[in-house]
Amino acid sequence: MPDDPPLMQSLRTAVAAAPADVPLRLHLAQLLLEADRSDEAVAEAAVALQHAPGDAQARGLMARAMGAPPRAPAQPPRPRTGFDWKAAEDQVGDAVPPRFTEAPVRADGQDDSADADAWDVEDPGTVRLADVGGMQDVKDRLDAAFLAPLRNPELRKLYGKSLRGGLLLYGPPGCGKTFIARAVAGELGAAFLSVSVNDVLDMWIGTSERNMHEVFETARRQAPCVVFLDELDALGAKRSRTGHSGMRNVVNQLLSELDGIDSAANEGVFVLAATNVPWDVDNALRRPGRLDRTILVLPPDGPAREAILRYHLRDRPIEKVELGKLVKITEGLSGADLAHVCEAAAERALLDSVRTGTVRMIGMKDLLAAANEVVPSAEPWFASARNVAMFANEGGMYDDLVTYLKKRRKL
Repeated sequence: MPDDPPLMQSLRTAVAAAPADVPLRLHLAQLLLEADRSDEAVAEAAVALQHAPGDAQARGLMARAMGAPPRAPAQPPRPRTGFDWKAAEDQVGDAVPPRFTEAPVRADGQDDSADADAWDVEDPGTVRLADVGGMQDVKDRLDAAFLAPLRNPELRKLYGKSLRGGLLLYGPPGCGKTFIARAVAGELGAAFLSVSVNDVLDMWIGTSERNMHEVFETARRQAPCVVFLDELDALGAKRSRTGHSGMRNVVNQLLSELDGIDSAANEGVFVLAATNVPWDVDNALRRPGRLDRTILVLPPDGPAREAILRYHLRDRPIEKVELGKLVKITEGLSGADLAHVCEAAAERALLDSVRTGTVRMIGMKDLLAAANEVVPSAEPWFASARNVAMFANEGGMYDDLVTYLKKRRKL
């Protein structure tokens, strides 16, 4: 610059000729800082840091140019003789809280101070059985098993009906078993604790069983509480087919916790379980007093399909959609299949809008095309269930399934 002193002009010329020379650039930045030209000094230091990001001199010069106080030179450590550590702790004890409060983890990975309340207990909010479209048979059986005794405390007392119990929901995948369990919790005004095999299993011996126990301990403290055991065939597989002793111990622990449902301490703990393959669940889990009531959750009926379609189309740009016609041609589709139909129809309209350059609404043509392309995901399940209904229906355990298969002429 014209008003630069000769030395500074020479440094600028040298820096321009050798831009990667960090010491030369820092020397220029130092002169600029001494001349109270901080902005220019910051600019030069920044360029130096681009070439040498870890350069301590460049960082220090940048800090001084930006107004930070200079760092005091490091003091040599004082000799450690005669220092009263106990007195120092007493002086700062009230001002400095402890940094770590949890107990150390043992060598086997277990933590003696495990907190059962660490399990996520959810509030189902305003979800009710009325929000479950159709499925009146399922609702009636749930009402008899759980809800009627709760709504009529005097009759419950008269007939000796407790607020405990276990119920197994089974059926093809994607038919709303988890949503029904949440709706039951909502009807009960209860907390909701969902548990899957990933939540329980652990590599350390004994930890899986303890996790299972802590689940039920949490539910007892949060009562009324619905414990939802998702994919029960994984958590409670038949022990005769389980080669690993750890899994057998988990099933044993689950049996023990379910037996605890009979005790007064577990009043208000409701156990709901769901599985796609009830024939793979250990028989001991389904004896009276445990998960002794079973409900078949089938693909949604007409009213349920209408409610599901309406839900998945509610926020999409649609026009002239005939829900009645769509409900008829989607018989046999699961709730997940119906959601996919709506998603595929929206995708068709979106791609068409991109190709033509004109945004259009989702129409009946898109939905019909999507529905025709979807293969019912429940069909493979019914193929397996048919063999069970024909040859393994001991004691009428799957009578509901037999009735449905005969009605659909699949048996």
